[in-house]
Amino acid sequence: MGYLTVLRSPRVARLLLGTLTGRLPAGMTVVAIALALHAAGAPYARIGLTTAAYAVAAAVGGPVLGRLVDRAGQPRVLLVSACFAACGYAALAVAPGNPAAALAGAALAGLAMPPLEPCLRSLWPDIVAPAALETAYALDSAAQQILYVAGPLLVAGVAAFGSPSVALWLAAGLGLLGTVTVATSAPARAWRAPVRVPGAGTGWLGPLRSPGLVLLLVAFAGTGWAIGAQNILFVAYAQEHPGIPGGAGALLALAALAGLLGALGYGAVRWKAPTSTRTWALAGGMALCYLPLLLVPAPGWMGVAAFVSGLGLAPLLAAAFLLIAELAPAGTTTEAFAWLVTLFATGNALGSAVSGAFVGGSLRTAAVIAVGGITAGAVLLLTTRRLLVPAAVPALPPVPAADHKAPAAGYDPSATAPAEPRAHSATVS
Repeated sequence: MGYLTVLRSPRVARLLLGTLTGRLPAGMTVVAIALALHAAGAPYARIGLTTAAYAVAAAVGGPVLGRLVDRAGQPRVLLVSACFAACGYAALAVAPGNPAAALAGAALAGLAMPPLEPCLRSLWPDIVAPAALETAYALDSAAQQILYVAGPLLVAGVAAFGSPSVALWLAAGLGLLGTVTVATSAPARAWRAPVRVPGAGTGWLGPLRSPGLVLLLVAFAGTGWAIGAQNILFVAYAQEHPGIPGGAGALLALAALAGLLGALGYGAVRWKAPTSTRTWALAGGMALCYLPLLLVPAPGWMGVAAFVSGLGLAPLLAAAFLLIAELAPAGTTTEAFAWLVTLFATGNALGSAVSGAFVGGSLRTAAVIAVGGITAGAVLLLTTRRLLVPAAVPALPPVPAADHKAPAAGYDPSATAPAEPRAHSATVS
């Protein structure tokens, strides 16, 4: 089943477009904050602190909002968080030169960033056929590659023709527009997290009660580390080779383009191997794709190496999305997806910091740091692969007729309660 079939499914286009629109601020914010604070005369130390506040707050807020979605449904959490995030962007736009206002605004924007990514991934099993689920996750992964190229370019374009603060206002508006589009859709309003199996996903740990899921998340911190270190490597390489057309942006764009093509190719293949096997195998494949970076070749060949390095990420993400849905205890899927975003972002930040500390001495050292991150993640998945196989889900006891309650207000009784994808590792298209 191809991408056109998925896109033609009812409500898919609206949800995908709304999610991409609402997530654009995530690709805009770091650049927009840096440009706005720099224009207001803020020193680089304050700019770094403010962007770090945004990143840390987003890492903390994601799982919390994901858990709230699993407990209270999607619309209320999405709409309330989008309003608070917009207030954070507004504080940044109005007073970028005020240290306290800028720091508080950045923290609020990150902490309340609507969990659109986890929500969409929880909705995919309800809006596409089971045989198309892997293709849908691949399409989702491919869309991310566009997002983090389009976001910075959009900020640069807005800043070139106006004030950088306008980009922050635009981020607030796009976040609200995309979130309203998703939250008011019929699938989002009808969605309910499946009933939690007693002892399997209850307690404050939530989805982290699953050992296989925890291992997968830790491995993806290594993947994020590799991406962060690679970004610094490209920036430093472009500075040492000023003749590269487009500089570091061109190298990053080549990697993103390869990721887009990789995701499209992955989703078009009819897979028979279990999801867990595909995930650790694709992690190893991504590590192999990073090896050419160790050569730190001449500019022309570096463009080739950048392209090759991007081929593995999006297919790996697509497989991981499905595996997370299989490993997460019932009723915790949205939070589990949010943890993936958090661990990936945390690894990305650490990889950037470590690579930045060593890149001045040697570009090859930065390349080793990047390759080391994804290799460590792949080795972890390979050596613990038996824990990545989903366990059988115990059946819930029947609910006595007297215990049935009326549906919650706003819930469409005709909508089928969603079942989390827990055994889609068979042949998919």
